[in-house]
Amino acid sequence: CIVIFTRMATKDLHKPISVLFCNLAFSDLFTSFSGFWISMLFITNPDITIFGSKDMLAPYSLYTMSILSTIYNLVSIGIERYLAVAESMRTRFRVARNHSIAAVFINWVLAFFLGCLPLMGWNCLHTEENLSVLYSPFCVDYLIFIAIPNVVVAFIIPLFTYLRIIIILRKRKQRMKACGQATGTYKSAEIQVARTSIFIWLLALISYAPFFAGVIFDATNHQCHIDLYPGVYIFRNCTAMLITMNCLGNPIIYTLKLKTLGAKLKALKCLSTNRVRACTI
Repeated sequence: CIVIFTRMATKDLHKPISVLFCNLAFSDLFTSFSGFWISMLFITNPDITIFGSKDMLAPYSLYTMSILSTIYNLVSIGIERYLAVAESMRTRFRVARNHSIAAVFINWVLAFFLGCLPLMGWNCLHTEENLSVLYSPFCVDYLIFIAIPNVVVAFIIPLFTYLRIIIILRKRKQRMKACGQATGTYKSAEIQVARTSIFIWLLALISYAPFFAGVIFDATNHQCHIDLYPGVYIFRNCTAMLITMNCLGNPIIYTLKLKTLGAKLKALKCLSTNRVRACTI
C-alpha cells in the first residue's frame, strides 16, 4: 500500500516503468488479500480446505488470478527494461506510458480469464475423478494447465531479457573503452542489472518452485486425503506462505530499494508539515 500510494501521489514518477511497478504492487495486494481470505476459511472451517467445497472456488480463483497477474507483471517489467536498453540508441521506438497501460490491461484480462476457469465450470465439485488432493475442488488437469506454461514463462523470459541487457551493456562498455571514453556508468549499470536479476531469480525460485513441486506431486499421487494428512497439507500451507512472502520481496527488489522512491516518500511526509520546504526539496 505504501508503494501504491507513493507511486500515485508523486507526479514525476508517472513513467512507463512506474505504471508496471504500481500494477505489480496491486497484484501483490490482491495475492495477500486472497491468501488472507483462504487463511480465514481454514481457521473457521478447516475441513473445506482439505476435502474441498464450493466455498473454496472463489478464493482459490482469486488467488490464482492474482498470482498469474504478478507473474505477467514481472515478465512485463523484464521486457520493458530490455526494450529501454536495447532501443536507447534508436529513435524509431520508445516505450511510452500507453504501452505500459496496454500491457497492464492485457495482463489482467489474461489472468482474469485463466483464474476464473474453475468458476466457469472447469472444476471437480461433482466428480471424484481427476480431483486435486491439495487444492480441492480444482481439477489436476487445470492445475497442470496453469502451472507448467506459466512457470516456463516466469523463468525463461526474464532469464533471456536480463541476460540480453547485460550483454548489451557489456558490448557498449567495450566500444566506449576502445574509443578511450569513460566506462564507469556502463560498468555500474551492468553490476546493478546483474545483481537485480540474481535477486529476481532467487525470489522466484524460492517462491514458486515448491508450489510447482506440489502440483507435480498432486498429478502423480493416488492416495486419499486422510492418508496424506497432516504432512502434505503442512507443505501446502508453507508453499502459500512462500508465495505471500514474495509479495513482500517484490517491493524491496523493484521499488523500495530505489533511492528516488525513498526520497519522494520522505518528501510526501514533509509535505503535511512544511509544504514550501518540501516543494523546494
